[in-house]
Amino acid sequence: MCELLIFGGTTEGRELAEYCVEVGVPTAVSVATEYGGGLLPNSERLHIMVGRLDSEHMKMLMRDIGCRAVIDATHPYATEVTENIKAACNAADIPYHRLLRASEDLTGCSVYPSMHELVERLNSGNETVLSTLGSKEFAKLTEVRGYAERIWCRALPTAEIRRQCREYGFAEDQMILEKGPFSVEQNIAHIRMSGAKLIVTKESGTAGGFPEKIEAARQCGIEALVLARPSEVGNTMDEIKNIILKMRR
Repeated sequence: MCELLIFGGTTEGRELAEYCVEVGVPTAVSVATEYGGGLLPNSERLHIMVGRLDSEHMKMLMRDIGCRAVIDATHPYATEVTENIKAACNAADIPYHRLLRASEDLTGCSVYPSMHELVERLNSGNETVLSTLGSKEFAKLTEVRGYAERIWCRALPTAEIRRQCREYGFAEDQMILEKGPFSVEQNIAHIRMSGAKLIVTKESGTAGGFPEKIEAARQCGIEALVLARPSEVGNTMDEIKNIILKMRR
């Protein structure tokens, strides 16, 4: 039996998994990919499950492991996953806690509330773009005029993402498939390699290397376009850790 179920795959999810091991709370962690699972600590107190789940399978999992609470530490832009976790918790009558990623200073950035408006901005010009939005936004980026020539895609180095790049028609020699987060110097190198005049990113926070991207853009004299983070209600990392601590037997 696990006291706690964490939906993770993020830096914060890994931090919480490590904390649970440290304080002795038996915990299950659900991640979408083998890559995410391989980054978690190896401990007999930690049960790692890999695979994408819908709401019904999440509910079944919660009941099977007998957890007393659920922590949603998924990416702040993974809104569909979060809604599925909430629905599963409601159906299983298990307390739900959302971990909030700290917000960043957006001074000097051009912020867009949706991908639709961001694409409209990109279609207003012909600049070369370095996209650090990740693979989930590939489909929307194909709506950008001349995307195959203009957009450089930076994403994780997996065979599936490489396949998606090709499937959507992005230029193969304009793929930067590397694992982040990246330093300011690495971001500058990617900007210079691509010749980008715009960098497009999500407000991914310190964990996602957001400050380094913005500083690199500033040093290179290019504009940073930011897809706004969805508004959420939840708990800070310290608050979540206090909740976990109270679960220790």
